[in-house]
Amino acid sequence: MLAHVAIIAVGIGMIYPLLWMVVSSVKPNDEIFSNPGLPSAWTLDNYVVGWDAVGFPFLLFLGNSALVAVISVVGNLFSCTLAAYAFARLEFRFKKLLFAAMLATLMLPFQVILVPQYILFNNLGMVDTFLPLLIPKFLAVDTFFTFLMVQFIRGLPRTLDDAAAIDGCGPFTVFTRILLPLMRPALVVTAAFTFIWTWNDFLSPLLYLNSRESYTVPLALNAFLDSEGASQWGPMFAMSCLSLLPVFLIFLFAQRHLVNGIATSGLK
Repeated sequence: MLAHVAIIAVGIGMIYPLLWMVVSSVKPNDEIFSNPGLPSAWTLDNYVVGWDAVGFPFLLFLGNSALVAVISVVGNLFSCTLAAYAFARLEFRFKKLLFAAMLATLMLPFQVILVPQYILFNNLGMVDTFLPLLIPKFLAVDTFFTFLMVQFIRGLPRTLDDAAAIDGCGPFTVFTRILLPLMRPALVVTAAFTFIWTWNDFLSPLLYLNSRESYTVPLALNAFLDSEGASQWGPMFAMSCLSLLPVFLIFLFAQRHLVNGIATSGLK
């Protein structure tokens, strides 16, 4: 009984900031910090004001984030599955060394490569475009997803590959016809986490996107804050609630596959 009470208390504590943000989005601005409870008068003015408060319709920023997130999902699914198949099933020189080097990048903070990566994309003339955010996704740089898929493929019987080879299938056919359909849980995990992490990413767009019309959702929300004290808290909370909907829907529909994919990938 005490354990259940403790879990419920912790759950309420975790969800309270989200509930506070939702309630604050329908409060008048002068009540957001002065009235911690329910608003004295419910209003949707924050949603109306926030929609155009940054100089462009907020739909533009939602579209930018959706474009970057969807292409990032495609890139990770394409590159990480191929890299994982090579490490899990194919034999080539320096395989173990390269796999160890790939895993070592998991311990390398993003800040270490931040400056040289920016210099590279700046010299290529790609700053203030979406390309620096998208090109790395097609190069299997997200080691976590590659490792997850390697572990998943290693859990599939090699007899499937042998049976397909007897029927005349080559390595690529074995991958596309036999293994790829069985990798659905791992693919869903990769797609869902890539979408969520890309949608919520603030640092990378902050580095590479300068024009306001190319802002993603996190940058647009940051534009509501003014260092001189004229921050629009109500509209920012309102647009924050809207920006949470895609992430919530992704998690809602992919929840079962997320648990299954992680549990069957050897990461539990």
